[in-house]
Amino acid sequence: MSKLKLKFATLLLLFGFSFGMVTDVAANVLPEQTTTAQAATRVSASQKKQIAAVNAGLSKKQKAAKNWIAKRESGYRYNARNGNCYGRYQLLKAYLHGDLSPVNQERTANSYVAGRYGTWTHAKRFWQSHHWY
Repeated sequence: MSKLKLKFATLLLLFGFSFGMVTDVAANVLPEQTTTAQAATRVSASQKKQIAAVNAGLSKKQKAAKNWIAKRESGYRYNARNGNCYGRYQLLKAYLHGDLSPVNQERTANSYVAGRYGTWTHAKRFWQSHHWY
């Protein structure tokens, strides 16, 4: 019976390794191609400047907390969707008033957090205990 288990485990290991190698090869063969989702999350140079201006008043600590939340809410994606929530900070679509742009998401997220928590560090602390903010 143990020989059978060993053969089965070896087969699973080989299959897993093969699958992992195939996905690595596929990812490296055409690195210049992007999916629609990746293209949609790209931010133009102009938008980057506007986002920097929106976040200019935040300290390093506040920016770090904001990024921490963005990672957990959407994996940093400006086009992430979850029911009525949208974007990098998973804001209600109603808060965005039809403007789903990265700049508006940043501006609206700052406004939301300031009104509800006061600071991004307070929002992060709330997220850590409730797994939402």
